[in-house]
Amino acid sequence: MADPLVTTVGLGGLVVAFLAAYVALVVAGARRGRAWPWWRTVCAVAGTLAVLVAVGPIGLAGHHDFVVHMWGHLLLGMLGPLLLVLSAPVTVALRGLSAPRARRLSGALSWPYVRFVAHPVTAAVLDVGGLWLLYTTPLHGWMHASTLGHLVVHTHVLLAGWVFAAAILQVDPAPHPYSHHYRAVVLVAFMAAHGILCKVIYAHPPTGVPVAQAESGAQLMFYGGDYIDVVLIALFCLDWYRRTAPAAPAHAGVVASAA
Repeated sequence: MADPLVTTVGLGGLVVAFLAAYVALVVAGARRGRAWPWWRTVCAVAGTLAVLVAVGPIGLAGHHDFVVHMWGHLLLGMLGPLLLVLSAPVTVALRGLSAPRARRLSGALSWPYVRFVAHPVTAAVLDVGGLWLLYTTPLHGWMHASTLGHLVVHTHVLLAGWVFAAAILQVDPAPHPYSHHYRAVVLVAFMAAHGILCKVIYAHPPTGVPVAQAESGAQLMFYGGDYIDVVLIALFCLDWYRRTAPAAPAHAGVVASAA
């Protein structure tokens, strides 16, 4: 039987370390006169708390209850990563690090492996594809039987959700940015695959999961995921509008001020 406490300590420690480094970079940037939006720091704190709740009380209880487990999935794989992406960790690192370290970070973002993983299609496959493997193969049983499996699966869910949200929103600088049209197609395909998986879980519960729990958990995954996806879509469309909206004519401001 897996010990979920290892995942709680491991992943919990990881996100706490992330938040501590994030705050330190914000402070370092402020000392250089580089102000940082307060709401991005709030996103970093909220995202960290979402992950801590997912791997803490929900993670421990969800080990024996599939519905609670699905609450953890929504926090760990969707809401938490979305908030962490909105905190723009790469940007705050580039602003807070010394020039040589910032250059090394920029160089690392151009590595072929990083570019491959950060590609919207790759990120979508890693995210929703991992969920398909988890709930339609013996991987779900291994997660509950092995402490290592529990830690590996939950770590993957967090990181895959993070990479996917980052690939779609592109809040941080991207060495090879992709168009909004391209990312929109990937997002729609991802949502379709996620929705179909929910229906598969409803009709064919994972091994060892009671039918009633599987049905309730699948419904929670479907509708709860939709709410988070609506937020993701709204943010995506807002960014699209801001980047493509025609600029106001220069004389408009003069006329307005004269009036």
